[in-house]
Amino acid sequence: MKYLSLTFLLVILFYSCGPKKQITTSDDQVNIQKGDTIKISNVESDYEIIIIEPGFNNYLNSIARPEGFYSQTFLENKNIFYVQAWNNRVLQPQIFSPNLYEMQINYQQNIDYGYEVNYKLYNYFIYFQNKYKQNLLGGRVPVN
Repeated sequence: MKYLSLTFLLVILFYSCGPKKQITTSDDQVNIQKGDTIKISNVESDYEIIIIEPGFNNYLNSIARPEGFYSQTFLENKNIFYVQAWNNRVLQPQIFSPNLYEMQINYQQNIDYGYEVNYKLYNYFIYFQNKYKQNLLGGRVPVN
């Protein structure tokens, strides 16, 4: 119990010493970045994407293909398959690590989430597969 309390205290201390939030607002989207946490939401609808992954922000800014490289249709089609594979793995914790696949992603193909959400979600799947040596769709692990 002592070790659990100490670990919890260290985690709180670690997060409280993190960098300050940077908030950028526009008419239709709110972006919040805190260290390696990226949140994209649309103030006019109910969707949001929150990515909390050490190194992802750096990957997005330095390695990922730039915004505009892929069409929104391409990203939506890829995300549909990635989300299905991800959610299947979440539902099988006896086979796939629940530490990697913690919660399902609610992504519906009949909703227009916009380019930015699809772009960041797609790039997260690529980053995740490379970082954790996972292969969501079979075949070889994709390289951006």
